[in-house]
Amino acid sequence: MREAVTVPAPARPAATALAEPVGAARAEAGVPAPGEPAVTIPADLVERARHLADDPAREGRAVLGLTGPPGAGKSTLAAGLAAALGPDLAVVVGMDGFHLANTVLEARGIRDRKGAIDTFDDAGYAELIARIAAAHPHGGPVVAPEFRREIEEPIAGAVVVPPEVPLVITEGNYLLAESGRWPRAREHMTEVWYVDLPDDVRLERLTARHHAHGKTPEAARAWAHGSDQHNAEVVAATRDRADLHVALG
Repeated sequence: MREAVTVPAPARPAATALAEPVGAARAEAGVPAPGEPAVTIPADLVERARHLADDPAREGRAVLGLTGPPGAGKSTLAAGLAAALGPDLAVVVGMDGFHLANTVLEARGIRDRKGAIDTFDDAGYAELIARIAAAHPHGGPVVAPEFRREIEEPIAGAVVVPPEVPLVITEGNYLLAESGRWPRAREHMTEVWYVDLPDDVRLERLTARHHAHGKTPEAARAWAHGSDQHNAEVVAATRDRADLHVALG
């Protein structure tokens, strides 16, 4: 087990890079999802990520994993780091692109558990991370899927990782899980950071996010405190396997 260090996030000098994107490009430019406030990325986290990108001793591409419970701020941190480093150094590839399609979930009778560990293509994700890590600057691009919340479905081929980009940031709930093919994905990650947030804040943000994407206030709260919270408990059991603990709240 790797030694982990908890990093609090008080006010301190930080790197911030924002644009005025629309649609799916919001996440890529570091703009928070609905229900999540703007987050200033601590400078020490930006520099740690930059070191991964610039490490001359590394063979292949660096892969930084961000994990933590639903609503902790993983996607916001990933997008903020990528925006601070710039597109020549970092690209974000989310685990959520490997959500099984709603038709598959419905056929299996698990549509009401979407987001649980068995509702993802863990083998496909592991293979993609292996390809990303093995990429060579003189090779071809790697193309990855992306989850679109506006339609609640993954879209194939939505993210292109140029061969010369030295760091890919990947985020998702189950990066440190020990079942299925998740450990194979972890083998190809240079570091994994666990992102944490107080439960009351996290659940409030989750509820707001679900409401912003079409659920009634009652349904949004029920999903956040039900299915999402069960998944959060599964993720929390993996916390001690992380290389770094990041408290965003």
